[in-house]
Amino acid sequence: MSTVLYNLGIKAYGLGLRLASPFHTKAAQWINGRKNLLEEIDNQMKPNTSPVVWFHCASVGEFEQGRPLMEGFRKKYPDYKIVLTFFSPSGYELRKNYPGADYIFYLPLDTYHNAKCFVSLVKPKLAIFIKYEFWHHYTKALKKRHIPLISVSAIFRPDQVYFSKRGTFYRRILERFSHIYTQNQASALLLSGVNFTKVSTAGDTRVDRVLQNASQAAPIPVAATFKGTSPVMVIGSSWPEDMKVLRPFMQEHLQKLKFIVAPHEIKESELQDLEKTFNGNTVRFSEATPENFANARVLLIDNIGMLSALYQYADYAYVGGAFGKGLHNTLEPAAFGPPIFFGTKYNKFQEAQDLIEAGVAFSVKSTNDLSNQFEQLHHDQKKREKIKQAAYEYLQKQSGATDRILTALEYWLPSRQA
Repeated sequence: MSTVLYNLGIKAYGLGLRLASPFHTKAAQWINGRKNLLEEIDNQMKPNTSPVVWFHCASVGEFEQGRPLMEGFRKKYPDYKIVLTFFSPSGYELRKNYPGADYIFYLPLDTYHNAKCFVSLVKPKLAIFIKYEFWHHYTKALKKRHIPLISVSAIFRPDQVYFSKRGTFYRRILERFSHIYTQNQASALLLSGVNFTKVSTAGDTRVDRVLQNASQAAPIPVAATFKGTSPVMVIGSSWPEDMKVLRPFMQEHLQKLKFIVAPHEIKESELQDLEKTFNGNTVRFSEATPENFANARVLLIDNIGMLSALYQYADYAYVGGAFGKGLHNTLEPAAFGPPIFFGTKYNKFQEAQDLIEAGVAFSVKSTNDLSNQFEQLHHDQKKREKIKQAAYEYLQKQSGATDRILTALEYWLPSRQA
C-alpha cells in the first residue's frame, strides 16, 4: 500500500463517521470529541514545563492493559506528566476522568497535519502505544523528532498484513518503533521472520492488572445477598448473540443456578426483554432491596464499571463476545478461579487459548454444548477445585510483565541516554 492509498483510506474513514454520526451514538461521540481538538490540546499543554510521556490506547480494553504500566511509571518517575489518548469513544468516554493521567485527549485522526501538530504540542520524551496501535503519520512524526516509540503487550498473528507479500508499507511502520515488547514468543518469532529485531517477549500487562483488581476487590453487598448460598454463574459483557445461546440454558437451569447478567451495553429494551423472559425471577441491581430478593434468580446489572468485582461471586463464568465481533476479557474471571465458558470466535486471543489449554476455559458452540459441559463440571467438585488451582498457577506464571517493561524503559528515557 502506498501513502496515497493510506491517506485516502483515512479520509474515507473520517468521512464515513461524519455521515454516520446523526444516526449512530458512538460515531457522533467520535466526531464531536474531535471538534477543535488541536486547539484544546494546545491550550492545555502550553503551560506545562515538565517532561511528558505519552500513552496511547485504542479503547478501554487496551487502557486496562496499559493501566498498570502507567501507574508504575507514575510512581517511578513522578516528575513526568502523563498524556493519555484514546482512539475510540468507548475508551475515552469511560476513562476521561481517570486520575492517573495529567491530560486525557482523543487521538486526532492520523493525517500528516494532525500528527505533526499533536507531537509538536505534546512534546513527549517517550511514546508508548498499547497492543495494536500502528499509525503511519504518528510513527513518522515521532521518528522525525527522534522520540523513542515503544509498543507494549503487542501480539501478532501469521495472517496479519505485516507478514504478507503486500505488507511492505506496514512493515515500514513497524520499523519506526524503537522496541516492541510482545505478549508471547510466537509474536516475537513472527517479527524476527520479517527481519524486525528490536523485539522482546515481556508478557501481558493485563495479568498484573487483573491480579491487582482481584486482590483489592471490594464487596458488593447486593450481589452477596443475591447469591446467598446458591451457586451463581456471572455472565459478563454479553451481546445479543450470546443471549441466544444463554437464554435456553438459563431457563433450563434456573432452579439449580442463579445468574448475574452484566450486558456489554446497557439498553433498556434488552433489560425489559430479559425481564419478560424470566417473568417474576429477575431483579435489577439499581432496584434491588432485601424484600425483592425472595424470588429473584436473575440479577440484571444496569450500570457499568463493576464487572471485574462481580466475578468474585462466580462459581461459573460466561464471557461474551465470542459469538460476534470478538471475545471480551477472560482474565478478569480467571483471577477468581471459576470455570469459564465462551463462544467460538476466540482464536485472536492468546489468553483464551492459554486458558483452554490449561483446562480453565471451555469454548461452546450451542446451548446443548454449554449444558453438557456445565453438567459435567457441576457434578465434579474435585475438577472445579483443580480448575481454580490451574487458573491461579497460570496467572502467577504470566505475571510480572509490568515490572519487566518498566525496568527496560529506563534505557529510553533522556536521563539514561544522556
